[in-house]
Amino acid sequence: MSSTRDMDLIVLVPGKDESAALEAMFARREAIGIRPLRYKIERHEERDPGCRLQAPVYLRSAITQFDHAIVMFDREGCGREQMTRVELEKDLESRLATSGWGDRAAAIVIDPELENWIWSDSPRVDDVLGWRGRTPDLRQWLRDQRMLAEGQTKPPRPKEATTAAMKKVMKRRTSDIYTEIASCVSLTRCVDPAFLKLLGVLRGWFKE
Repeated sequence: MSSTRDMDLIVLVPGKDESAALEAMFARREAIGIRPLRYKIERHEERDPGCRLQAPVYLRSAITQFDHAIVMFDREGCGREQMTRVELEKDLESRLATSGWGDRAAAIVIDPELENWIWSDSPRVDDVLGWRGRTPDLRQWLRDQRMLAEGQTKPPRPKEATTAAMKKVMKRRTSDIYTEIASCVSLTRCVDPAFLKLLGVLRGWFKE
């Protein structure tokens, strides 16, 4: 049955970094395995806490225009860090359902923060963060700085590690890094649970 709504998807995010990452992902829809989307990305002016608390009210007017909604924010800084990622997602999805979205909305909570999606095992990460050809390589430098332990694949404080690495090579930190990462790194390399949930939600709703 075809939808009578004008748009496929509205996404509410805390800021321009998340927006840049999603725009780049949607541009690679064939790699995700989804059809072309009619979508809109909006940024909440109160960032992570605003997305967590106010999404049901903020998105209420979009219920009749959009088939689906996604709300994405960081657990770190959302105001309820004592809750797990899954607890936060279930709480928000329940409130979205009650507000009128039913089963057409999903919450994606990144634990601890968006920078966790940067740290895949792809060598392109070094390039994007300005570490191409440097000695030691990026991950060894992080180990030397005690930001990454032996055997760890991702720094436990991904935002701090990203900021420190870019400061070391005097690379300006902008939302462009999220566009570059999402544009060039294989989507199969990121094993972050929130990222995998996002891919699953998109494929479930908009499969090619």
